[in-house]
Amino acid sequence: MSSLLHTQPSFRPMRDDDIDVVIAMEHGVYPFPWTRGNFLDSLQSGYSCWVCQHNQFIVGYAVLMLAAGEAHLLNVTIGLEWQGRGWGRAFMQYLIEVARDYHAETMYLEVRPSNIVARRLYHKLGFEYVAMRKAYYPARQGREDAVIMLLDMKKHA
Repeated sequence: MSSLLHTQPSFRPMRDDDIDVVIAMEHGVYPFPWTRGNFLDSLQSGYSCWVCQHNQFIVGYAVLMLAAGEAHLLNVTIGLEWQGRGWGRAFMQYLIEVARDYHAETMYLEVRPSNIVARRLYHKLGFEYVAMRKAYYPARQGREDAVIMLLDMKKHA
C-alpha cells in the first residue's frame, strides 16, 4: 500500500451527471450514506462540490460549505478501491486551498471517533480537536459521537 501518487489527481466541480457515480461510491463506503437528494440539494444550494479524478475516473468527492470566513467540510470521500494511495491527502490539500481562495480563516469538519485513518490524516494536515458532538452519526447500535476538528488557516499558511 503506497502513499505516493504515481500520477497527479485532477479536481473539478461536481456536476449533476456525476451523482450516479458519487451515490454508488457513497453506498460502497458508508453504512449510513448520504442520499441522492443530499447531493442534489448541495449542488442546488451553491455549496462547493468537487470530484477528485484519476484519468477519467472519479476516485472521490467532497462537499464544502463556505460562508462568513469559515469553511465547513460536510462530506469528503475516497472510493474504497482508491484508498491508501495518497488520494485523500491530495484531495484534502486541494480543498484547503479552495477554502483559502474563498478567504476562509477556519475550516471545520466532523469525523467519527472510530475513523482512525481519517482522524490521523486530519491531524497531520493541522486540524485540531475542538469538541465532541454527542450522538451525531447514526450507528448500527444507536448513535455515534462526532469529533469536531478545526484548521486555523492563519496558523497553517
